[in-house]
Amino acid sequence: MGKSTSSVWTQIYAIYGMDQWKTLIFLLCQAFLFSILSILYLQYFNPICAFFERLLSITAVPSGSARFVAGFTGSITALSALCLFFAAANFFHSSVPLQYDMAQRIVSAVSDWSSVKLALDLGCCGHGILLNAVATQLKKEGSSGRVVGLDRSKRTALSTLRNAKTEGVGEYVTCREGDARRLPFPDDYFDVVVSGVFVHTVGKEYGHRSAEAAAERMRAMGEVVRVMKPGGVGVVWDLLHVPEYVRRLQELKMDDIRVSERVLAFMVSSHIVSFRKPSQHVVGPPEVRLDWKL
Repeated sequence: MGKSTSSVWTQIYAIYGMDQWKTLIFLLCQAFLFSILSILYLQYFNPICAFFERLLSITAVPSGSARFVAGFTGSITALSALCLFFAAANFFHSSVPLQYDMAQRIVSAVSDWSSVKLALDLGCCGHGILLNAVATQLKKEGSSGRVVGLDRSKRTALSTLRNAKTEGVGEYVTCREGDARRLPFPDDYFDVVVSGVFVHTVGKEYGHRSAEAAAERMRAMGEVVRVMKPGGVGVVWDLLHVPEYVRRLQELKMDDIRVSERVLAFMVSSHIVSFRKPSQHVVGPPEVRLDWKL
C-alpha cells in the first residue's frame, strides 16, 4: 500500500522545512489581531457608535453618519483579517507545496531527459526542491547525467546537498558557488538550464524597480543562454518580471518561447517561461506562445 498524502507531505516538510516562517508568523499575528478587533466591534458596537457620534458632532457632520462610520470601520477591520489569513495561507502554500508542484511542472517541460548529460539549476539556494526534482528525473531515466546547482552561499549549498542525499539522489547532484551574472561555466555547456523563483532577486541591491536591477536580470538571462548547448532547453519560473525575460529571449533569438498561465505565488503573479536555444542562427523575431497549459 502506498503512503498516504498526509505522510508524504509530512516527509517533504521534514526534508525541506520552510524558509518563510517569519513572514507567516507576522501575517498570522496581524490576522488574529484584526480578528479580535472585529469581534470587539461587534460586541461593543453601540458604545463605538456613541464615541463616533461625539467625535463627529465636533465637525458638524449630519446625524446618522456615526453609525455608518462605525459600521464601515468594523467592516474594513473584518475584511483586513480575512485578507491577512489568505496571505498567510498563500505564503504557507507557496513556501513548499507550490514549489514542489512547480518543480514537477518544470521537469515535465523537458521532453527528453534520457539524452541530458548536464543540467544547471540556477539559484538552487534554500530548499533544493527543483534541484532534487531534476536529479530524481535523471535517476528515473537511468541516466549518467548530473545536475549542477549554482548558489551564492556555500553554507546553503551544503544544506542543499544534505537534502539531495536524504532524497537518495546525492550522486546526481553537485553544487557550485557563483554569481548568476557571471556564470563560472564555459559556453555551450549544459543541455538543460532550469530556475525557480530566483532571477527576480538578481540585482536586488539596486532596488527591484530600478533600471540597474533590470539590467542585471537581463545579464543573468544572457548568461543562461550563453551556457546552454545549441538545441538545449531552458525553463524559468519567476515572479513579476517575466515580460522582461520574454523580450530578452526574443532579442537573443531563442526558439519555441512559451509562457504559462498565471500562478499566484507569495501573493504576486508568477509564470513559467520555457525556450530552446536554436541549433543554428535564426533570422527574424521568434514566436511566443501564451497560456501554455502545463
